[in-house]
Amino acid sequence: MSELITADLVDLDLSATTKDAAARSLAERMVAAHRVTDLDGFLADVAAREAQMPTGLDGGIGIPHCRSEHVSAPTLAFGRSAAGIDFGAADGPADLIFLIAAPAGADDDHLTILSGLARRLMDAEFTAALRAGTEPAAAAALIRGEEPAEPTAEQEPEHAEPGRDAGAEAAEPAADAPFRVVAVTSCPTGIAHTYMAAESLAAAGRDQGVEITVETQGSAGFTKLDPAVIAAADAVIWAHDVEVREKGRFRGKPLVDVGVKAGINRPAELIAEARRKAERGEVAAVAAGDGATDAGDGSGTDHAHFGVRLRTYLMSGVSYMVPFVAAGGLLIALSFAIGGYEIASATSVADHFVWGEADSWAALLNQIGSAAFGFLVPVLAGYIAYGMADRPALVPGFVGGAIALTVNAGFLGGLVAGLLAGAVVMAIQRAPVHATLRGIMPVLVIPLIASAVVGFLMFIVVGKPIASLQNALTDWLNGLSGSNAVILGVVLGLMMCFDMGGPLNKVAYAFAVGGLADPTPGSLKVMAAVMAAGMVPPLAMALATTVRKKLFTKTERENGRAAWVLGASFITEGAIPFAAADPLRVIPSVMAGGAVTGALSMAFGATLRAPHGGVFVVPLIGEPFLYLLAVAAGTLVAAALVVLLKGARRTTSAPAGGPAASGESRVAVTA
Repeated sequence: MSELITADLVDLDLSATTKDAAARSLAERMVAAHRVTDLDGFLADVAAREAQMPTGLDGGIGIPHCRSEHVSAPTLAFGRSAAGIDFGAADGPADLIFLIAAPAGADDDHLTILSGLARRLMDAEFTAALRAGTEPAAAAALIRGEEPAEPTAEQEPEHAEPGRDAGAEAAEPAADAPFRVVAVTSCPTGIAHTYMAAESLAAAGRDQGVEITVETQGSAGFTKLDPAVIAAADAVIWAHDVEVREKGRFRGKPLVDVGVKAGINRPAELIAEARRKAERGEVAAVAAGDGATDAGDGSGTDHAHFGVRLRTYLMSGVSYMVPFVAAGGLLIALSFAIGGYEIASATSVADHFVWGEADSWAALLNQIGSAAFGFLVPVLAGYIAYGMADRPALVPGFVGGAIALTVNAGFLGGLVAGLLAGAVVMAIQRAPVHATLRGIMPVLVIPLIASAVVGFLMFIVVGKPIASLQNALTDWLNGLSGSNAVILGVVLGLMMCFDMGGPLNKVAYAFAVGGLADPTPGSLKVMAAVMAAGMVPPLAMALATTVRKKLFTKTERENGRAAWVLGASFITEGAIPFAAADPLRVIPSVMAGGAVTGALSMAFGATLRAPHGGVFVVPLIGEPFLYLLAVAAGTLVAAALVVLLKGARRTTSAPAGGPAASGESRVAVTA
């Protein structure tokens, strides 16, 4: 196993002043060590991870990290900054920066080592040693764990609690019956925050005399808590940013549900809150929670606004539906490309298949794609229900989605069926149940009762009205022409470019993908407009950094080169680093460009059956040349506005002979 960090990957005098520059400086060391194959591609992955949630931690620590296909071996680089770099921590800049690079398929051994480092970052003695070190080789050895982590005999009294040594702490019970807590920690990447939160909670438990057992649902493995430990626990803490697995295990316990950073930054408060809930006898129906938390440091979505929870439920279903749309849509589009739109739909293609005939291949691909499309609405409904009430809701959700197809309620019917199934299961889970029935509730009683109720509601009560609404929406989309189509394109373009991967962007994308579940000429136009507008922000920033280099920093110019590929691939998030650095100029500019592109795409009548792919699916797009013209027009508009606004700021803010007149612009964030 190669070493995760060597002296060449340590910079004890990191001169960078921004988190992007720090990541680049450390990543360049990884490239030199042949651990990263594509610097810009890797940095784009780091930026995308940073956009999900800031990686700064209290105590002066920054841990930018990501999984990336551009990483050849799990690698860690360490930098120490004298001035401090803002990574978004509440207590200020970070002076210890760890850049963690994991391959897309990293093995468990390496990930276990990385998780061990994450735990050690919560040790004050470890971080103090890194701050005091003077040799890169010694710092690398310390990070690798080659120096003992335990304090020496002379140091123990200084770090132990006054009046108590380690043996006494273990021997003295906090009470006759210690307060017991079980916890689950998890984060989107599963490399760092997951294990740091676990260590922080465990340390706080030791300080308070609380018996705490933590289950880390991270990349280094997932070992479930012993059911006996859960049964004996007085309370549960979830510190997570992705859905907790098998939530039903914790049902009937007082629950504290927060984001993973809360577990790192304020573990003592969480334990105190768990104790208060246990004393008040507050029992949460945890199996009914959605299991996803906000990305910040606050409470989970169980306490969030209803609109936030509803969006989380819907996006859960859409995220599982998209792969079916991608596979089915691309197969159908390929069938049209091979055999044209007049493909014979044989009832059994196997009886008429001829190896050498293009029409046979086209018909085969068409039927396979159509089979994949047949799962869209049931999968959507099933996983909306799953997001609301966990696995017991899958069956009624799928049943409701299948009924939505039967009554021609389509995509809207699937949405309603999923919400109904989740709500019914949540209601059943709250009902008091005799102990003898609890074992069969999730696998028999809940699916049986909920499926019957949801089926009744979909067939008798809401199915036909939703089908009428679905037909009206389809007719409206198909009838869109002229100014109406252009207005819809403008709205979709603005939504796609406003937050570049955020809630509004996802709502617009979900609307377009939902139309592919029952494709019509109108819904195919919507999909085309959405993807075209989503390509504009990164392409515009790539163009702007190319034509007016002096308006951008060196880092931004390098990000601009990567943005060409990201934009062409329909990865709108490629523009996030630019928007974060100068939101008041970049965001309005790309929104204007997206609106132009969406409007032109709708006006040109461009269509698209594939939910993703960018320029790589252009041969499958209706009116491809006009479609590319729409993308180019929006890109030019957005790039021109960015250059104009940045140039105007530079002219008014720089004195004669200052930075504006020199070869290199110093772009600062201004309000």
